[in-house]
Amino acid sequence: RSRKIQIRNIPPHLQWEVLDGLLAQYGTVENVEQVNTDTETAVVNVTYATREEAKIAIEKLSGHQFENYSFKISYIPDEEVSSPSPPQRAQRGDHSSREQGHAPGGSSQARQIDFPLRILVPTQFVGAIIGKEGLTIKNITKQTQSRVDIHRKENSGAAEKPVTIHATPEGTSEACRMILEIMQKEADETKLAEEIPLKILAHNGLVGRLIGKEGRNLKKIEHETGTKITISSLQDLSIYNPERTITVKGTVEACANAEVEIMKKLREAFENDMLAVNQQANLIPGLNLSALGIFSTGLSVLPPPAGPRGAPPAPPYHPFATHSGYFSSLYPPHQFGPFPHHHSYPEQETVNLFIPTQAVGAIIGKKGAHIKQLARFAGASIKIAPAEGPDVSERMVIITGPPEAQFKAQGRIFGKLKEENFFNPKEEVKLEAHIRVPSSTAGRVIGKGGKTVNELQNLTSAEVIVPRDQTPDENEEVIVRIIGHFFASQTAQRKIREIVQQVKQQEQKYPQGVASQRSK
Repeated sequence: RSRKIQIRNIPPHLQWEVLDGLLAQYGTVENVEQVNTDTETAVVNVTYATREEAKIAIEKLSGHQFENYSFKISYIPDEEVSSPSPPQRAQRGDHSSREQGHAPGGSSQARQIDFPLRILVPTQFVGAIIGKEGLTIKNITKQTQSRVDIHRKENSGAAEKPVTIHATPEGTSEACRMILEIMQKEADETKLAEEIPLKILAHNGLVGRLIGKEGRNLKKIEHETGTKITISSLQDLSIYNPERTITVKGTVEACANAEVEIMKKLREAFENDMLAVNQQANLIPGLNLSALGIFSTGLSVLPPPAGPRGAPPAPPYHPFATHSGYFSSLYPPHQFGPFPHHHSYPEQETVNLFIPTQAVGAIIGKKGAHIKQLARFAGASIKIAPAEGPDVSERMVIITGPPEAQFKAQGRIFGKLKEENFFNPKEEVKLEAHIRVPSSTAGRVIGKGGKTVNELQNLTSAEVIVPRDQTPDENEEVIVRIIGHFFASQTAQRKIREIVQQVKQQEQKYPQGVASQRSK
């Protein structure tokens, strides 16, 4: 073993102080040198003070995710320990890099979705959490089988530092509880504060579902855990800081219990978004969301003027960029491999999407340029229906095309409205979409006692309104209204189309049976 390690596949725009901060967590760094390579990513050789520190760094950093990059690490043999025959040495280096590079983060096997817990801890407690020679943090990571990243170098001078915990849900909660206990003990000893609140950071795109309708979810968690929970204002958000702070006040025990429930809700919302993305991916081989120009929240991600090799320039460093950045690695392009088409949807679908009247000009563009470009990009027909009167607040966009075209066209319309500030920068773009379903299937979309429509709303977080007493049109169809942000709306549209498809297949199989069942 050696004191020297090589780290490869480092994002080209990662700032040095961020890397230094990361390396310093595992020991005393004597030297860091960048190796010139012809790859786009950076390579550095790092020398630690002791072999033990180098060993810990290799264990902790292997597969460490920065944005969409997974670190690959190997030892550089010390001159005195290296074996005399160079070929063998090269082999050893290769071998370890292969093992290390792919074990933790690089495997393509399905693994539990990594949804880290991010908390803010007062800067004065960081030393106690790390412990003498890093013993306390080692103990936490060992006991809970977690990876804990303390971003000490971040926001220098700030009163609080972000900490990211990667583990199973149970491991995450246990590590959080241990950190809360350490902070409380430290506060008691230094007579600093009575109770240390737990502060959880969460992406704004998930927070609405944590709060729940009229705050029900939060009230329930407060009631069950005996805590007081507040959430930071939307005003604090920016494109570079999409996180809101959830502050939990109570005893250590109560805060730890609340963390379990809060993370359960956030994880569920996150997994539903992932599900929505993956469902779209199943429909749409090779779909890459960043090409659509939308985040999960409907924020635009049209790349700014290109940096080297056409890559967007590095955004200012912010906590989420370093960990499964909600933007980059939440929906990484590799999620969208060449999926087979599993579904037999009818090729052409029509969706009516309602946009603010004042946004019509932006969607049409100068002399119709934008709407034509959009139709070409999406492979759909896009028309704006005439206004029904002089003072209407919304106009209807009629989009006709297969599912993939619907996804792209609607996605870009949501993105454009965000980009052009037709919505408050802090709020998600929510639009109403209407789809027509055969009146014979409306009952199935509602389900017994409203069961199906309620499940649909819970799964997608969209509002779905199926009219019970609507008169079918000349095609025997009724309108289903869907209101929600982009992914919510998309998932609801797909699910409803699936139900309609199932009913059609059943009707083809048992033409009499379904009709008699319906009339019951």
